[in-house]
Amino acid sequence: MAALNIAKFLTPPMPDVSAEYDGLEFKWKFLTFRPAYFKNEVYFIGAALLYVAFYFFGKKANERKANKWFEAHQSLYRAQFSKPAHTEGLSQDGYSDFFAFSTGRRALTSLHTTFTLRPRHDLFQYLFQVVRGLIELDYKVYDELELEFTFREPAGKEGAVPECVWAVVAKDALKQIRDERWDLTFTKTTDAPGLPPSFAVMSEFADVTTNLFKAYGAFSLPAVLSAPAIQPYFRSLSLTDQPRTRPAHPLSAAERSKRLILTLALPPASDAGATLPLLTAAFQLVDLIAGTGKLPGARGGLNAALRPETRTKLRKTREDVERQIREDAAREQREEAEEQKAAARKKAQEEKLSKLSAAEQKKALDREKKRMMRKTQGKVKMR
Repeated sequence: MAALNIAKFLTPPMPDVSAEYDGLEFKWKFLTFRPAYFKNEVYFIGAALLYVAFYFFGKKANERKANKWFEAHQSLYRAQFSKPAHTEGLSQDGYSDFFAFSTGRRALTSLHTTFTLRPRHDLFQYLFQVVRGLIELDYKVYDELELEFTFREPAGKEGAVPECVWAVVAKDALKQIRDERWDLTFTKTTDAPGLPPSFAVMSEFADVTTNLFKAYGAFSLPAVLSAPAIQPYFRSLSLTDQPRTRPAHPLSAAERSKRLILTLALPPASDAGATLPLLTAAFQLVDLIAGTGKLPGARGGLNAALRPETRTKLRKTREDVERQIREDAAREQREEAEEQKAAARKKAQEEKLSKLSAAEQKKALDREKKRMMRKTQGKVKMR
């Protein structure tokens, strides 16, 4: 009887197909469709169609924006690399992430070009970003383009690229980059006279900034960064020998790499070539730092241009950081070992206690309680 009542509850009511209906009606054989009975369904279908349309429009918009930029800069990639990309055009991961991997150039092992675009294909994620931007004033969301140049370094000896952390950052991106990049905690933030007031310099020592900002023939990094056409898209330019996140243990030589990282806000498809002069300058900067190319005064690379005392201080900073990381790792291992021993002792005591009678268990618990009280009182007296 109960099953019958449940079946009646789950069975939908029969549609009203009475002859008194005088609205719009469609009939085909034994089927009858009366649109007036489907009021809420219209909104549901409309919402579903909107979501599907948003998906296809956003997917195409992201693909077009990323491909337009890569096409506008492809001639430069081909001139700089023997393998500008390992596939024809950009590779894709989902509908908002695109990337290219370039190899075959002097002074570099590779260039990773990564597009992280807004989720235009997902209406709910997109609306979430919009609402969050209205609530959190420091939340900046944009189509991000990152170019990570990894330097080729000789094994077992000091190279032309110094062990240092240095960056130029748009001031409205300072908070975000400090939160995301552990390596930039090595630096101090200052203003630079040759840069626009909206940019800040993050450097370990002024000697590094001085050598990167001075003119090398016709090349001048402050002049490149001060170009009005570039400023709306520039986010950061950093030279680093440290990982983005704090390592759990000191890194071996094989795990380390020296990189130049350029981060941009992706220009619209209609102005995709706006960042071409900046990317051209980035390749010149790579040659300047690595001591390759034909720029006057760049022989020996940036490391040779730094004062000996600057190199000594940079080396000492890294030794101190590695020692601290090593000590932290050792302390964590000791704490983990102590926790495991305590857990093992507790388990052994519980097993031993479970074999006793109820009266013996009570006596054992009382003894343990008194012991803990004496231990606590002893600590209080010592204080």
